[in-house]
Amino acid sequence: MKYRVFVDGQEGTTGLRIHEYLAQRPDIEVLRIAPELRKDAAERGRLLNAADVAFLCLPDAASREAVSLITNPNTCVIDASTAFRTAPGWAFGLPELAPHQRDLIRGSKRIANPGCHATAFILLMRPLVDAGLVPAGAHVSATSITGYSGGGKKMIEQYEAGGDARLLSPRPYALGLAHKHLPEMMAHTGLIASPLFVPVVGPFLKGLAVSVPLHLADLHAGTTVEKLVDAYAKRYAGERFVRVLHAGDPAMLDDGFLDVQACNDTNRVDIMVFGNETQALVVARLDNLGKGASGAAVQAMNVHLGVDEGLGL
Repeated sequence: MKYRVFVDGQEGTTGLRIHEYLAQRPDIEVLRIAPELRKDAAERGRLLNAADVAFLCLPDAASREAVSLITNPNTCVIDASTAFRTAPGWAFGLPELAPHQRDLIRGSKRIANPGCHATAFILLMRPLVDAGLVPAGAHVSATSITGYSGGGKKMIEQYEAGGDARLLSPRPYALGLAHKHLPEMMAHTGLIASPLFVPVVGPFLKGLAVSVPLHLADLHAGTTVEKLVDAYAKRYAGERFVRVLHAGDPAMLDDGFLDVQACNDTNRVDIMVFGNETQALVVARLDNLGKGASGAAVQAMNVHLGVDEGLGL
């Protein structure tokens, strides 16, 4: 039996990468829309309702419209926009979030794919909040450096055209401190105070690393770097796509520098803890087009369908 899959928004960065994953799958029949009908609601609706799984790789408003076109109760929607990441009735598509998360993804026909920055931040903070090491009311700051592919086709074209010296340097953005990933970063970590979050786009295609500085004196009494590592090791034990690294591991640094692109072309997340007796820096890195977008969506589909979670990844 083949599962029928439709990607609405197949020409975007995330949609194209999903198609690359699906092309390796003999168990998948990809439903395609004719280019001239990409914006035709009737044809989109037909394909959405014919699919066992529909990926929505669209802006928020278009994703909401697509969901409204679906009348088939058997169609599972995996939405890559920010429209439904904190919406009631939608499962958050991050299997590693909590012990019960796979059951929620498996049982839901509405799955919201996490954002790339949010995936890294949540995988860093949720285990520490759950373990009682970081108080829910902690005032946390985070910085994320990411490749320019996260900005979509327009930004990719801008960088690859060359000729603009401004693009050779890292560029912080969303400095109004209201980044669109913040609601899910709070909702799925247990934090009750909004993080102070600064994303930075760098002059490279893909790769992402979120870093969160922590003063150990502000955490639960007796918290040490070793206890942070232990909390991650316990939470992610047996997770094939999460690797916990600790001091002295040669995979952490390259000649003293952190390689933001070291997880590229994988569905892996590296969790790293740096620190001393009074401070810690926790870091998560991933491929923003893989585990940060398309890979995560395919992983969620695999969980929902009950097939091997790493199939095609």
